[in-house]
Amino acid sequence: MLNRAVTFTKHHTPNSVRVAARRVMCEAHNARLRLTVPVESRCEFENVYHCTMRKTASQWIKAILNDPAVYRHSGLLPYDPRPYNWHPPMAFPPGRVVSSLFISHKGFLSIPKPDRYRAFFVCRDPRDIVVSSYFSYRSSHTPMGDVPQVRSALRGRSPKEGLLYVIDHHSRRGTFKSLRAWATAPSTEAVRIVRYEDLTGERQLEDLDRLLRHCGIALPPTDLAALRDRYSFSRMRGAPAGSGTVSHYRRGEPGDWRNHFDDEVQEAFSAAAGDLVRLLGYPDVPPHRDR
Repeated sequence: MLNRAVTFTKHHTPNSVRVAARRVMCEAHNARLRLTVPVESRCEFENVYHCTMRKTASQWIKAILNDPAVYRHSGLLPYDPRPYNWHPPMAFPPGRVVSSLFISHKGFLSIPKPDRYRAFFVCRDPRDIVVSSYFSYRSSHTPMGDVPQVRSALRGRSPKEGLLYVIDHHSRRGTFKSLRAWATAPSTEAVRIVRYEDLTGERQLEDLDRLLRHCGIALPPTDLAALRDRYSFSRMRGAPAGSGTVSHYRRGEPGDWRNHFDDEVQEAFSAAAGDLVRLLGYPDVPPHRDR
């Protein structure tokens, strides 16, 4: 009952109210960190930027970066751009780990940055982004931004028609173009491309440790394991089976697109994304033929 009430409230609260409430929550969270969490080691970088796009575990990564353990071993306070009316090329306050920053590579380059910073961009198989986006738009995402418009368009469409619509929507809003720009950008020591599949895979602990160390944040092994366990997808899905709620955290398994694409959907995706799959290093395999 409580989960249903929270979901109903989120889906029926005006966006301006949600933004204002989120800003208050961010300020309160940072105040608690300053007052209650001693900083044991400080990050050598002045700012860290978590760059991403939708359906790449952005909320999971943000939760990790907001955790007191990360503050304890970095001294960096979390900063969520959304409640602060931030837009490029505005600079961010110093001493912050910025998450989640939904931004193109060109937009990221326009941001004034300190001399010492680190950044990472999380990519994902774009076919899985399409499938995850379809279910999110259709059912689970809070109605904000373009979600109400797309959700309305998906009503009455079959799953296949919905996937075709979402592919076209991503193409028009520049999702595939943005992925391509990040993937082909000149390599630098400060910016790293990270795969969603690695951060959620069998070697998750090692890849999470590698990412945090890239950002100048080194957690003791026991703290790192506890951090990972606190934000396991099974916990963040939250609602027990049969509760009647729709979780924002789906199965998220790499290659799930093969359970939803057929030849026609694959053809539409290839026309929109071109050689993006191969460019990002994902296997270019056909969809399941039993669909």
